[in-house]
Order: sequence, then structure tokens, then C-alpha cells
Amino acid sequence: MYSEKTNIGDICAASVDRGAGHHESVEMHGHYHVVCHGADGEIKWEDEINNIVTTVGKTLTITGALTNTAQGIAYMGLKGTGTALVGDTQASHGSWLEVGATNAPTYTAPRKIPTWSAAVSGSISPTAAQVFAMTGSGTVAGCFLNVNGTSAIDNTTGTLFSAGDFTGGSKTVTSGDTLSVTYTATAA
Repeated sequence: MYSEKTNIGDICAASVDRGAGHHESVEMHGHYHVVCHGADGEIKWEDEINNIVTTVGKTLTITGALTNTAQGIAYMGLKGTGTALVGDTQASHGSWLEVGATNAPTYTAPRKIPTWSAAVSGSISPTAAQVFAMTGSGTVAGCFLNVNGTSAIDNTTGTLFSAGDFTGGSKTVTSGDTLSVTYTATAA
């Protein structure tokens, strides 16, 4: 007599990442197009070069963006809840509001102005943390950096250089708290 047995079963697995870290990356590339003309004006040859941008070139770029006062001063502020989007501008960031004046929590004005250290190996940071002395209670979700705006809280001029949220979610603050913020920019 012949007998056949089959074991049947199933397995289901799922995972959810909430509040997973967000990493924004900027790469710099260059491209050369070269044409050689002979003495008679005719094209002898053409070629293309996809090149690297050196570390010192990247350092120069972020130094110019953040420390070149002819381009504008960098101002640091605090953002409320809502996701920062890559298409946001200082004048238009509809998913979030700046906190500090008309939006709680308040802090001692104005926006902070970092003093930058010398850039090294494609990275630049302020010489000291920027301190926000809270004068009211509320929720802070993250920070932003504006170039060529003003130090006035809620001002919408200038270029929104960066914005982001705390990796651990929004934080509650009360009057008397201080936030010490250090920003590092790196060109990868």
C-alpha cells in the first residue's frame, strides 16, 4: 500500500519603519566637452570627460554658500511640526511653520547667526552651538538654515538652505528651556 503525506503551512512576515532616519545627499559632478579645431577650422576631434570634484572643490563650494557675506548671511531658526520637503523655499513651505514669534513656542529673538569655522575635507560647522532661550511652551520639530534672509523670526526672504526634523520625533519645550544647536554641512 502506498501512502503520501504532505505538510502544508504558510508564513507571513511584515515590518513597519516609523520615524526612520532621512538622509539627504548632495553630490557634485563635472563634465567637460572638448573640440579640437585644426588651423583650417575643421574639427579634428571631440571628446568628453566626466570628472570628479575634489574635496577642496567641495570645501570651497560649501564655504562659499555659508560664509560668503556677499552672498548673504546664514541664519538658523526652529521649525514646527510638518515635513520639510525638497521643494520648500523660505517663502513657501506649506507643510510647516517657523516657531518663535507668532507660532508657539517662542524664544528670544532674533534668529541665530552662526560663526563658521574653516571648512575641512568637505565639511563645515559653526565654531559654537547656537543657543535658543525658550520664552514659551510648545512643540519644536526641527531646525532650518536660511541664507540671505534676515534675522527676523517669520521673515520669508532669502534662500532656505536646509531644513529637517529631529530623528526621535517632535520635542516639547517649556519657558526657561534652552536648545543648543550645531549644524554641520558636508559635500559628499
